[in-house]
Amino acid sequence: MRVLICAPTAREYRAMRYALDKAQGLKHAYDLVEVGIGKALSSAGVARALTLAKERYDMLAVVGFAASALGRKQGDIVMPCRAIHHDAIIPENFCPEITDPRMLQGKDPETVFTGDSFVNADIIREVKARFGVDCGLFDMEVAAICQVAELYDNIPVVVVKYISDVPEEGHSEHSYDEFADAHSDFTPLLQKLEELL
Repeated sequence: MRVLICAPTAREYRAMRYALDKAQGLKHAYDLVEVGIGKALSSAGVARALTLAKERYDMLAVVGFAASALGRKQGDIVMPCRAIHHDAIIPENFCPEITDPRMLQGKDPETVFTGDSFVNADIIREVKARFGVDCGLFDMEVAAICQVAELYDNIPVVVVKYISDVPEEGHSEHSYDEFADAHSDFTPLLQKLEELL
């Protein structure tokens, strides 16, 4: 299987590059690209990588860090089963291209909610109430990357995220930074990919 690993930030890219460089006996062929932060930049970065690719990828893998609602703790590795834009406030059935959830290849029951901002406890509580969920992950890229994957012949998407912070427990951007600095080797995320694929 040929997999394009999408790392939004330079720090996530370096951590996955390190894991790939030291890995031995991988079952699949992996390419790695830094796609950028946020919905617009990451979707453009993925589209550019797919357009320039010499062969079609069998899967996209989005790796990195994510915030979580209560129910997960820092250091958990989660492979959510769906993604949706949490900041697309659009009337129901008016624009399903944006509001419909995207199914992911992960087996964990969580949804990853994508929006163009860091989330705090108040935003997480509002999203949980609006979507009727008790838990979930929060990032700035996955749902947008899924839309790009659809445009490129429906390439399947898998997401592997470290929980970097739980804002409802009082974590902040400083908690995220401290966790990310301490996790500069994504070998555990690469192992999860190898186990799933």
